[in-house]
Amino acid sequence: MTSSTSLSLRFSPPPHTLLPSKPRRSLVVAAQTAPPAVEADRLEPRVELRDGFFILKEKFRKGINPQEKVKIESEPMKLFMENGIEELAKKSMEEIDGEKLTKDDIDVRLKWLGLFHRRKHQYGKFMMRLKLPNGVTTSAQTRYLASVIRKYGEDGCADVTTRQNWQIRGVVLPDVPEILKGLASVGLTSLQSGMDNVRNPVGNPIAGIDPDEIVDTRPYTNLLSQFITANSLGNPEFSNLPRKWNVCVVGSHDLYEHPHINDLAYMPANKDGRFGFNLLVGGFFSAKRCEEAIPLDAWVPADDVLPLCGAVLEAFRDLGTRGNRQKTRMMWLIDELGIEGFRAEVEKRMPSGKLERESSEDLVNKQWERRDYFGVHPQKQEGLSYIGLHCPVGRLQADDMDELARLADTYGSGELRLTVEQNIIIPNVETSKTQALLQEPFLKNRFSPEPSILMKGLVACTGSQFCGQAIIETKLRALKVTEEVERLVAVPKPVRMHWTGCPNTCGQVQVADIGFMGCLTRGEDGKAVEGADVYVGGRVGSDSHIGEIYKKGVPVTDLAPLVAEILVKEFGAVPRVREENED
Repeated sequence: MTSSTSLSLRFSPPPHTLLPSKPRRSLVVAAQTAPPAVEADRLEPRVELRDGFFILKEKFRKGINPQEKVKIESEPMKLFMENGIEELAKKSMEEIDGEKLTKDDIDVRLKWLGLFHRRKHQYGKFMMRLKLPNGVTTSAQTRYLASVIRKYGEDGCADVTTRQNWQIRGVVLPDVPEILKGLASVGLTSLQSGMDNVRNPVGNPIAGIDPDEIVDTRPYTNLLSQFITANSLGNPEFSNLPRKWNVCVVGSHDLYEHPHINDLAYMPANKDGRFGFNLLVGGFFSAKRCEEAIPLDAWVPADDVLPLCGAVLEAFRDLGTRGNRQKTRMMWLIDELGIEGFRAEVEKRMPSGKLERESSEDLVNKQWERRDYFGVHPQKQEGLSYIGLHCPVGRLQADDMDELARLADTYGSGELRLTVEQNIIIPNVETSKTQALLQEPFLKNRFSPEPSILMKGLVACTGSQFCGQAIIETKLRALKVTEEVERLVAVPKPVRMHWTGCPNTCGQVQVADIGFMGCLTRGEDGKAVEGADVYVGGRVGSDSHIGEIYKKGVPVTDLAPLVAEILVKEFGAVPRVREENED
């Protein structure tokens, strides 16, 4: 048994999560299906601990994917844990590309350090992904990141991601050792944020300040991140998963955390007078398959958040397949073992060897109307407010980050919050200072607390400007198409529109009201042009639902009128011409 199963922490229950007089049903009900027959030898762990790192056993190496071969050839974590990055950073790109080992280092293994080589569009430049549990960051951290990207000129920028996280761009390899030290000096890390690792733990963006929260998610997401990375020192226990893995802790009735698209989601629930969490597992998006998370039929007390996480990760690490990368996410393992079979594997990896069944007393109010966090809102702390700002498609420059840091220091407590919709919240503002903050020039332009009704729900992935996998440009186009649509129709309520540049769907188009997935299609002249497959009907919240294809292969030049048509047909929009005639 690995060390992860010996951890337990003591949490006090939140004061307002007392047993409800009429217990509500759990979030979803597991389908009653007969478990598949699984041979005993299928449950043999496929990895073993060797020289401090988990490695795939020789007997299971037949038919493995190229990424698994790269991991076997050289342990990626050694670039950090044994300072391999120091020597690699001294080499020229020509030297690096001259050897397969070092070429694989920069194209694959550096992702364990959060570094993604942009070989296709920005040869020699890297995107760096941070770990920012719960999306909470400080003015000092923000200034440091701004100082890093500023030196890279037009190539240097930052993005707020759909996992409440920062990504910075333009990084060059010789600078990486010093950047890693600089991150550590301000309490940040990029470790284990890419490839077959656990992604940033997501929580309620207004945790601890939300008057209506169920539980403050910050202690849990912070501990999960520390646990997974061994306090940013590197944790080989969980660095050789079959594929990436997402986790969130739900603390709001609004389900800002999007639990249904996570591999593991902690759903707050009471049981027999104790506070804890029901568990959802297996949610994911990929190019070939998208699935919502399903109930594990399990509940853990708050003290067992970490042991449960460790047990699920160990089951996935030990038993997950490592062949076709399109079939290596955790839901494929759940399908193979059956939910009860998978649950049994998790249970035997718990410290006690026991896992309680799901509670019927879940604490999420399913009739809750999702709140808008833009603008000024009172906190649970008397005399304080938080202000939600729109960050158009999540893109910032160094000067933007410095200005946000200044505002957080001047009006708040030096803290900023990032959201999964790629926006920013300034918490802990004295209510008496909110009007002065709203008059700041920075809030009068791009970073508005009152974005237009369609802009406020706009999300876009990186797109072809920086990402080699993207088929189309997304961020600027998302803004342009939305502006065109706003000229065509008036919309009575927010509509969430998501853009993704390729089928990997980093922009999560399947949970948008209207989603756009980049593709190549034919224009009127028959020539290949940039286009999008259009999705409609995705939902987040307690009635979550994955959207479906509405129309395939639409040239980007034809998107605005099509979206206007959809908004009129499905969302009650009114054409602007008709609106003006009625006036």
